[in-house]
Amino acid sequence: MGKPKVVLGVSGGIAAYKACELLRRLTESGHEVRVVPTAASLNFVGEATWAALSGNPASTEVWESVHEVPHVRIGQSADLVVVAPATADMLAKAAHGLADDLLTNTLLTARCPVVFAPAMHTEMWEHPATQENVATLRRRGAVVIEPAVGRLTGKDTGKGRLPDPGEIFEVCRSVLARGAAGPDLAGRHVVISAGGTREPLDPVRFLGNRSSGKQGYALARTAVARGARVTLVSANAALADPAGADLVRVGTALQLREAVLKAAADADAVVMAAAVADFRPAEYAGGKIKKKDGQEPAPVALVRNPDVLAEISADRAREGQIVVGFAAETDDVLANGRSKLLRKGCDLLVVNEVGETKTFGSEENEAVVLGSDGSELAVPYGPKEALAEVIWDRVALLMEARRA
Repeated sequence: MGKPKVVLGVSGGIAAYKACELLRRLTESGHEVRVVPTAASLNFVGEATWAALSGNPASTEVWESVHEVPHVRIGQSADLVVVAPATADMLAKAAHGLADDLLTNTLLTARCPVVFAPAMHTEMWEHPATQENVATLRRRGAVVIEPAVGRLTGKDTGKGRLPDPGEIFEVCRSVLARGAAGPDLAGRHVVISAGGTREPLDPVRFLGNRSSGKQGYALARTAVARGARVTLVSANAALADPAGADLVRVGTALQLREAVLKAAADADAVVMAAAVADFRPAEYAGGKIKKKDGQEPAPVALVRNPDVLAEISADRAREGQIVVGFAAETDDVLANGRSKLLRKGCDLLVVNEVGETKTFGSEENEAVVLGSDGSELAVPYGPKEALAEVIWDRVALLMEARRA
């Protein structure tokens, strides 16, 4: 099998320079990349740069190398087409089937997965015309990544920033891995919690846990690649923002509960991957607690935090909502997992064994996915993205069953 063939379309926005990093990641990971820029994009990055970085010619015209019929052949032979940045103009042309240059012709002839990474000013992104074009593309099976929030051209700040190229690459890799399976979560809203909550003891210290958030972020990336609208509630995770996810940052268990309940109001699925503290200090010291010579520290009184997973499972915000929990266990893993599944009332419970050097902070994981129907699926040790795909497979099946 040869190298996967990727077409990188670049439209005329100032974020075009960031596509150079995406191109580098694609080529260095073993993909054969053909860059198809628009004429406008060459005002930002020249044709010579694209040719040098990709090792392939880069052209905007259907009239070059006519004997090779490039306006048809490039799209026909591609395994993936990704447009980054995708301007409002490009989204409109793609949605309406216009074909006035090589890139728009390529989009019409492509029969492979297509990913758009929009970048534009907030007002342009929020305009009803753009939103209708995005909805049209998604309905046809394209993956349109939600833009990031941040600094835009000039002094503007808001939603419309091109996501981090490394995160766009991760979406592309997931889409390629799925192949013809397509975006089976298109039109769905999923909420994911990730990371570990911290319960402050004083202005300096807190009670926390070892969760890095990597599994929750893997769930977010894979859900985006499968076409979902993703809300990621992140508790103290020092990770790059996943491309296409609406990120809500929280610190404590109470803050996480508030954010998850708000986001879950219209969610089709809620996946509680965060390690939520069971307890918090009963009192918060306004100043740093000092040690005193010859005296032992006073005991720290604890109170229970709300059980967010049980609450969401018992009082679902909408009919048919799927709820997935996680159980991190150190002993009697499956027995404790089955008991927790019954107590929490969720549809699926992902049970894994954890420890000081196991699972937390690792790029890999292994788990058993328990179902409320008595099912049990072991997922062997491997990348956390692989476990995420299995979880979404199960969620998608449950969605289909409840739709029938």
